[in-house]
Amino acid sequence: MSEIEVKEMIRKRRAVFPKQMSGGKVPSLVLDQALEAANWAPTHRRTEPWRFRVYSGKSMERLLDQCKECYVRSTPAESYNHAKIQKIELRKKQVSHIIAVCVQRHEVVPEWEEIAATSMAVQNLWLSLSATNLYGGYWSTPAYAMEEDFAAFLRLEEHERCLGLFYIGEVSKDTQLPEGQRGDWSEKVGFNT
Repeated sequence: MSEIEVKEMIRKRRAVFPKQMSGGKVPSLVLDQALEAANWAPTHRRTEPWRFRVYSGKSMERLLDQCKECYVRSTPAESYNHAKIQKIELRKKQVSHIIAVCVQRHEVVPEWEEIAATSMAVQNLWLSLSATNLYGGYWSTPAYAMEEDFAAFLRLEEHERCLGLFYIGEVSKDTQLPEGQRGDWSEKVGFNT
């Protein structure tokens, strides 16, 4: 892959929301390759803090049921939206896999560095899926993902916490992903000489 192709792949990566997914299954080989790409993220002191719990089929349905329960339990009555429950239920038919994105804290480096490394692993996973032009993903960070009940459902180990859910699926044929929008990079950079 050329430098131009790599830059183009980065520029073309988009969030593919569950409603833009067809319900088609992502092949195991594609998923394995994406997870392998994630594993090559930079990591300070080689702690490799990313931990992924992959759900599909019946286990994914149980995870989504848990999401609904957590939403109901954690949402104040004045903020509750029944459409949110329906949206979560629809995901059972839209997405192929859900990955619980977790970080395992190692005492040798600050937690923010472990979170940054895990985020880079997710970016690698996302780019790998996007490069297929058939599959995509979306990283969601519902507030309840950080709660104890949800952590217990995920069976998180000591020093582990969930950073959100990454939905993976086949992009619907009728989905037109929008062009990317970014400001000028030079307005966000200061050079010091």
